Amino acid sequence: MISVVIPVYNEAESLAPLLAELDRAFTPLGAVEFMFVDDGSRDDSWSILTTLARREPRVRAIRFRRNFGKAAALTAGFRSTRGAIVFTLDADLQDDPAEAPRFLERLDEGYDVVSGWKQIRHDPWHKVWPSRLFNAVVSRLTGCRLHDHNCGFKAYRRIVLDEVDIYGELHRFIPVLAAARGFRVGEVVVRHRPRKYGRSKYGWSRLFKGFLDLLTVRFLTGFGQRPLHVLGVPALLLMGLGLLGLGWLAGLWLAGQGPIGGRPLLAYSAAALGVGVQLLCLGILAELVTSYHIRTHPTYSVADRLEGEALATRSPEQTPHGSTL
Repeated sequence: MISVVIPVYNEAESLAPLLAELDRAFTPLGAVEFMFVDDGSRDDSWSILTTLARREPRVRAIRFRRNFGKAAALTAGFRSTRGAIVFTLDADLQDDPAEAPRFLERLDEGYDVVSGWKQIRHDPWHKVWPSRLFNAVVSRLTGCRLHDHNCGFKAYRRIVLDEVDIYGELHRFIPVLAAARGFRVGEVVVRHRPRKYGRSKYGWSRLFKGFLDLLTVRFLTGFGQRPLHVLGVPALLLMGLGLLGLGWLAGLWLAGQGPIGGRPLLAYSAAALGVGVQLLCLGILAELVTSYHIRTHPTYSVADRLEGEALATRSPEQTPHGSTL
């Protein structure tokens, strides 16, 4: 089965045309379900979804009590669907569902995540150019090289969504998080259409939040299992500088070079030592939190298993030297 997850926020006018396009695009591909997640819309989106669900049995819907964000909407959709392949796309009709077969072709080539690339965008320049800069920085810092990390049109194998957890606004970084666990990530050029109804839900604040989220992802993928490595280096550096300065001042005092209480180096050295100790303690606490976290969340990703039938059925008496396999 294929599952299609569509977050919805004040998109009442586009829902009926979108369902018609989804039906034309996905029905020839086999069994499919359409999961709409109403992220606290304030228009008639939910009443329209109710009508569509009564008319079309493949339509399912979830309604949030308030607006929780796109990541929460996607997570709710992922947990409520059953498809081995999961598509995501926005409800504003700017993504063309007819592109779906091309995503499946890329998945058949061995990819686990396929992200859309809006090579030609029909958005204002003040959204296009910052987005291009953001995509370049993300690709550079994370090593997951995609032209369009922000594109909502993506396809995933179910195993990816079972292993990758998202929160906050990390939905745009699912391919990055998946690549960090060893999944193969690819992209396909998709058609981007001008917005027909409503207005964009994102402003300039999205750019700044995106860069903050990028720092979070860079930390999670690079130091998520070893936080002391990123905090310990500056901690040891600051502690070393602080001790060196205090040692130098102590030597001057012992040599009779006068009082050292009024020297700026004393304040700088004490501050460096204090901040270094705090960073070291913070890193140790982060390591303790991580050690408890990994007890319930594995730090590895299994691609295949081989379970020998002979080994599985062999009794302990039949194993070499009487050991248990």
